[in-house]
Amino acid sequence: MKTVELPLVEDTEEFGRKLGELVRAGDLLLLAGPLGAGKTAFVRGLARGMGVQGRVSSPTFVVARVHEPAEGRSVRLVHVDAYRLGGHLDELDDLDLDTDLVDAVVAVEWGEGVAERLNDDHLLIRLERGIDDVRTAQLIPHGEWAGRNLPV
Repeated sequence: MKTVELPLVEDTEEFGRKLGELVRAGDLLLLAGPLGAGKTAFVRGLARGMGVQGRVSSPTFVVARVHEPAEGRSVRLVHVDAYRLGGHLDELDDLDLDTDLVDAVVAVEWGEGVAERLNDDHLLIRLERGIDDVRTAQLIPHGEWAGRNLPV
């Protein structure tokens, strides 16, 4: 486990951008943390680092958004908000995320305890926001992620 301090929202986005430059098709990222911890800010940075198109916002009401790659890039980003799924695994199955894992990076907000079964190889990112408003990210690699260099 590695921990990164992220004093500003911009630091959270920058951390996501750095990771976005390293991810590849088939990667699964699970984001955990309370409201306001920076999950969506992290995904905005991830998308920028991946070079995907379009504005990134929380998919709370639509559950999942697909962001297509920019010209010259080949990997899509699937951004999921599992909060409204309430841990119902059948609803997660309805999203066909295991199919997306073949040719996309899948980032699941509120994914801990819900989406691990999609891929044994995943990176859990626990985001916290302290009383001083400083965010931290704990990176917990599983499977092949344990052998990868992470931007810390």
